Amino acid sequence: MSTPPLPDVPSPEVIEIERALTRITYLSTRARQHDRLMALAGVPLDRAAVALLRQVADSEPLRPGELAARLGVEASHVTRTVQQLQKSGYVTRVPDPDDRRAQRIELTDAGRQAITRIREVGVRGMQMALSDWSPEELRQLATLFHRMVDDFLARTGEPEPQSAPPSAPAGSA
Repeated sequence: MSTPPLPDVPSPEVIEIERALTRITYLSTRARQHDRLMALAGVPLDRAAVALLRQVADSEPLRPGELAARLGVEASHVTRTVQQLQKSGYVTRVPDPDDRRAQRIELTDAGRQAITRIREVGVRGMQMALSDWSPEELRQLATLFHRMVDDFLARTGEPEPQSAPPSAPAGSA
């Protein structure tokens, strides 16, 4: 499939969407925000460790190389982060059933509990931020976000992660 050429001048709406996404990304990735989230969740992990935990929780168990590819980082970063998480008791290495020489990374009970707490705190924060929105506005936003992600994936040619949520939230049309 060939990619259509980019328009010479992006529309004002697309410019505003890009600005809003940049703001969201900035706000959600600030160190102070991460530290606050971890304190509320009671989980003392850095951002790289949380990203890895989220990925394993959504599609476990994975080989370290698969994790690196999905996270878009070098394998050495995954190795260090897995070692940190293993020492902390959040993940363990298990034999790969397809190749006994290889290992896969799997969450422990402590890892599952940690990611559950992190997600619960994140969802509560989002619920507070969006508390003045109507259920219909929330459904529309969720539907449009999923559509945007699907369109981005379609344009980049990247496969969707195996554990990705459905394209549209339940109850939307």
